[in-house]
Amino acid sequence: MNNKNLKKKKINKKDLTVEERHFGVILEDIDSKLDLVVKGHQSLDKKIDKNHLEFQEFRNEVNYKFKVVTETLNSHTEMIGSMKMDIEIIKQDIEFIKHGLRKKVDLEEFAVLEKRVSLLEKRQ
Repeated sequence: MNNKNLKKKKINKKDLTVEERHFGVILEDIDSKLDLVVKGHQSLDKKIDKNHLEFQEFRNEVNYKFKVVTETLNSHTEMIGSMKMDIEIIKQDIEFIKHGLRKKVDLEEFAVLEKRVSLLEKRQ
């Protein structure tokens, strides 16, 4: 732009026609508007870079949290598997105890049998 300004200064304004001056004004207007577009583009470029950095930080945070959740889920899956095996063992133990108790006489039956035996012993 500095070269253009120098060239403009070298041209004698008195030698220019009205159309040439009008054209020069239009060029200056276009040049100033183009400068605004360039500044706007630079501003948008900075905003895009800032948003990109924020997005990268957010993405890294989400990746970290996802990794933590995955590790926790894997740990819980292992614990659930271990508990399932423990529950199966407990079920087997309960079945064993139930079968053992069925073979034994309960207190009420024992009391009835005891009375019968004592009656039989008295008769003899």
